[in-house]
Amino acid sequence: MREKISLYEKAMNASYDPIFIADKNGYGIKMNEAYTRVTGITEDQLIGRHLKEVVKKGIISESVSLKVLKEKKRVTIIQHVNGKELLVTGNPIFDENRDVSHVVTNLRDISTLKNLEKELNRTKELAEKYLQELKAYQKKEDVIHHEGVIANSSQMLNVIHLAQKIAPFNSTVLLLGESGVGKEVIANLIQKLSNRSDKPFIKVNCAAIPKELIESELFGYEKGAFTGADSRGRPGLFEQAHTGTIFLDEIGEMPLQLQGKLLRVLQEFEVTRIGGRRTMKIDVRIISATNKDLESLVKQGEFREDLYYRLNIIPIKIPPLRERQEDIPLLANYFLDIANKKYHLNKQLTDDALLAMKTYLWPGNVREMQNLIERLVIITESDYIHSSHLSFSNPTVSESHPIQKTMKEVIQDIEREMILKAISKYKTTRKAAEILGISQSALVKKMQRLGI
Repeated sequence: MREKISLYEKAMNASYDPIFIADKNGYGIKMNEAYTRVTGITEDQLIGRHLKEVVKKGIISESVSLKVLKEKKRVTIIQHVNGKELLVTGNPIFDENRDVSHVVTNLRDISTLKNLEKELNRTKELAEKYLQELKAYQKKEDVIHHEGVIANSSQMLNVIHLAQKIAPFNSTVLLLGESGVGKEVIANLIQKLSNRSDKPFIKVNCAAIPKELIESELFGYEKGAFTGADSRGRPGLFEQAHTGTIFLDEIGEMPLQLQGKLLRVLQEFEVTRIGGRRTMKIDVRIISATNKDLESLVKQGEFREDLYYRLNIIPIKIPPLRERQEDIPLLANYFLDIANKKYHLNKQLTDDALLAMKTYLWPGNVREMQNLIERLVIITESDYIHSSHLSFSNPTVSESHPIQKTMKEVIQDIEREMILKAISKYKTTRKAAEILGISQSALVKKMQRLGI
């Protein structure tokens, strides 16, 4: 029984949010460390004292616990404590007779949220001012090709100039846009132009790390923290990014239970390893990115509002490719040059192919285009890539458009493409064969038959 009580106490104190518990008679019986941190109220002011007395002494403005005991349902109020404005929710716990036996209270410091909202509005106004300044001197015929960023459209030129403007500062940046628009490219640009360009640049895909591992990956752990942990312990990615920059891609996938710990990093710039007691100060610039609507996730209760405000200091929205058609020919030829050099070829895009690309909607954006260009360079037999080679512009097969290739030839084309990609990426026939799911000898035979 003592072990269970000890566990409950540790669990309460591990919570980043303040928790207070009152009994059915209105006396305070338990509070966690976060309650004192947020309110400044100590245990001797609340524990063992009746909440009417606490209100009468002015320690708190009013008691949500007393309201819950009276109304026998969840109650939320605004409470003023030591100059702070708190959003307080009391939740009743019922016994077997449906009487309230305890009230559990959670607090949220909304005075901090209001300050963050004001800060967000100020930075949005500043960002809008930057954009208006850029429009004043920007020329339509400008073409930027810098650190892998290629642009001719006014929309992307605005994004690039804004990135250049904010790069020297350490403000937190949130990159917004659909999948494949180039959020990581803009993050690279900001890091390259910052005063941290020669410092660590740690990239984290929050969606790619299993939920059960993401906490240890980000914050590290001490030796013996859990079964299977490295006996020497391990620094987290935030520690590894110290003095540099960390890029949190797909931040919308961050598990809700870890968002509070991430918020503490942004607020205090300190981390605590799993199983550790010592907090470590870190100096890190944070760039995050998402293809999700974080405001909607906040309303749905799937993303913390205070964390959203902390991440959204300088938002940069990257437009989809279909909204910047001027960039399509530039990007297509850029990726064509890369693929030609990679495979030692000299393919060219015809005018009708570029025109077809400009009229396509590109649901996968720039990433889709890059993959398409590489595929066309590999499988197109002619040195010229026409619109007829594009899958989205090919006519439906009919009597007026007979099949040009046999099934065997189509299968050979697919095999050739897969083998070339595997060899290019993994360098050896042994590893390529393993990835392709065939034996090394079978792969060598196929390469000989396909003339690779």
